[in-house]
Amino acid sequence: MNIIRVVLFFLSTSFCLAQSEVEQIDLSQCALELTKQNVTYDPSYFSIDYPNGDVPSNKGVCTDVVIRAYRKIGVDLQKEVHEDMKANFSVYPKIWGLKTTDKNIDHRRVPNLMTFFYT
Repeated sequence: MNIIRVVLFFLSTSFCLAQSEVEQIDLSQCALELTKQNVTYDPSYFSIDYPNGDVPSNKGVCTDVVIRAYRKIGVDLQKEVHEDMKANFSVYPKIWGLKTTDKNIDHRRVPNLMTFFYT
C-alpha cells in the first residue's frame, strides 16, 4: 500500500510534464496499472542505458513506477532530470556527496524528483 501512496502523491503533484488533461489521465492510468505488476523492491544501484534506461522490469522502488508511467506517455524522466541537474546542479540536494550528476540513479531519488518537479 505504501508504494501506491507515494505514486499517487507524485502523480497528483507532478503533472507539469503531462501537457493535456488526456495525458494526465493516461499518466494516472499507466501508474496504477504498473502497481499491479510483480516487482520486487530493490534499491540497488544499476548501470543503465541513457537515454530511456531502466532497471530490470521485475525490480524497482517507488520512483520507478513514476518513471515508467511517464515513459509510457512519452516523457523520459531519466533524460529530463539529468539535463536539469546538469544545468542547475546547485539547487539539487547534496545528500549523497556527489560533485556531478549520475544518469544511472539521479532520477530514481525522491529528493531529486521533488526538486525537479517543484523548482
